[in-house]
Amino acid sequence: METTDTPTYSVDKQRIRERKDTLERVKAQLKRDFVGIDTVIDSLLDYIQIWYLMPEILSRPIIVCLWGMTGVGKTDLVRRMIKYLEIQDRFTEMELGNNDDTSYIKNVSTVLTQEGFDDGRPAVILFDEIQRFNTVEPDGSPVSKTQFTDFWQLLSDGRLPKRDKDDVEDYVTNYLFSQRKKQRNKGKKEEEKDDYYSHEIGVWEARNLKKLLGLDKEVVDIAEMNHYQVMALVTEAKSHKTMYEPVDYSKLLIIISGNLDEAFHMATQTAESDIDADIFHAFTRKITQVDIKYALTKRFRPEQVARFGNIHLIYASLRRADFKRLIALEINKIVVKTRDRFGVHLEVRPNMHRLIYRNGVFPVQGVRPVFSSIVDILETNLSKFLFEALLEDVKKIILDYDDQSEAIVAVFEGQREIRLPFVGRMDKIRESAKPDAVLNVSVHEAGHAVAYIMLFGLAPLQLKSKLANSYAEGFTFPHEIYATKENLVKKIMVYLAGGLAEEVLFGPENATIGRAHDREQATRLVMDYIRGYGFDDNYQANYLLQEEEYAMDRNVTDAAIEGMMTELVGRTRQILRTNQDFLLDLTNGLATAGSLGPTEVAEIAAQHGLQAIVREEGYLHLPPYSEILRK
Repeated sequence: METTDTPTYSVDKQRIRERKDTLERVKAQLKRDFVGIDTVIDSLLDYIQIWYLMPEILSRPIIVCLWGMTGVGKTDLVRRMIKYLEIQDRFTEMELGNNDDTSYIKNVSTVLTQEGFDDGRPAVILFDEIQRFNTVEPDGSPVSKTQFTDFWQLLSDGRLPKRDKDDVEDYVTNYLFSQRKKQRNKGKKEEEKDDYYSHEIGVWEARNLKKLLGLDKEVVDIAEMNHYQVMALVTEAKSHKTMYEPVDYSKLLIIISGNLDEAFHMATQTAESDIDADIFHAFTRKITQVDIKYALTKRFRPEQVARFGNIHLIYASLRRADFKRLIALEINKIVVKTRDRFGVHLEVRPNMHRLIYRNGVFPVQGVRPVFSSIVDILETNLSKFLFEALLEDVKKIILDYDDQSEAIVAVFEGQREIRLPFVGRMDKIRESAKPDAVLNVSVHEAGHAVAYIMLFGLAPLQLKSKLANSYAEGFTFPHEIYATKENLVKKIMVYLAGGLAEEVLFGPENATIGRAHDREQATRLVMDYIRGYGFDDNYQANYLLQEEEYAMDRNVTDAAIEGMMTELVGRTRQILRTNQDFLLDLTNGLATAGSLGPTEVAEIAAQHGLQAIVREEGYLHLPPYSEILRK
């Protein structure tokens, strides 16, 4: 008869079915709570399934990493999931860092022991804001002083040292010394010592003893032991080698959460409220696990990056539709609360939704500014109307916003109307620009757009000339352009077109310094074109090398750089002059609206017999290499 050493597990099928149903209910509830992250929720619940259903078969912890910009719901998602799974007593959070000298906790094992997670049972720990726990400086050098070094060991195999032999010896020595000192200080007589040592040790000592020896006894039971019994317990424990074996945390679910600006490059644009949220979403949606791992190497050593594992859930920034849905959900909560608390039926019209959106949405900051703006715009002003409605026993209020008179309008019972002058905080900034300044910015951005259309055949994703941002006056948002020799030249010309459009329509003497950043970017590209990429046949060496023994004399290429810039300025100016009527019409349309989308730009182009192809956010413009190769 054949035998096998393979262990068998007793499978409780009923429990697994029940827990499977629980996961599905939790998944559905989380999707009701959070907007725009259904894919992340599905993935998270799928990855923790084995831990939740059959933790006994795990030989190492499950590690799940959540990455995204601020305000997308990373931490809150974990907390809600724990709540709905009803495992709050087996959950804890930690924020690791290297500069907190005030905390007495310097390692992860202390927290796990304090929480009672060293009992071998399933538990969850969230390591939040992990980007602050960098072990590599921005220049690539290692951080000189690091804490929580056992974090990496926990990620490696889920086992942490229980205790060292020296710890036990130190405990025994210090314990005996402290007791003798207490005896001397109290001046006890020799015959009273036996009575003293027969006293219970107390809860504080019991906790330390349980942690040191890894005792299975409850703290209360240990606290009732006297000092003689304690010493016997310590002596017996020292004789067992098992007390020195590592603590097994293989049943742990480890969730790591953080913001990585190295991967989410647009995360630094926190003050930007005018760029379409769908554009940000398209770019963040392209971020991959490879991008995340590369970003991690900027903060952690390679062997540490490997210990994060391969389960990386990446949050894309919220779409325009997500923000609109979020606003609608929050307004509905206010409607329900107003009805239930005051018996007043509230109807909030679409103009109020739009007012909140344009003053509350900062795409890279996530949901928090939206919540704040709902309080500022809706709840604060609603309280003023409710006060009068309750005095007049009004049962229905219709709330609207009049864009022309800039007032919030409340209609009581479809009859009496109350108007409250109100301008959103961001709207005030947008409206503060003088008409002539807006017209100047419109010409500049229209110049970029005309060059972009004529050179790439694409309508820009977004044109803006009225911004709620004192650091920028306008922008033209392009698609992602594949970096080829031809495309580099076209990009340089698009950069130059803004300032040149001002010269064409206003005259050179009225052109502004708004061209400064554009010229800087164009110059960088020309320098790379000649010095780095070898696209100029006359300069095939790399003039960008930094090492002293390899550095080239960059002055050699200066004349070529100036010559290329001058040539491209002339070519760009000619494009604008040839399409001056189109430039003028696009300027007027942008100045009037303050913002134009790709479809609107394409329509204006069509009026001049020009085609501007509308492509979605996230479109990559690159040559048709397959066709070229076949030819």
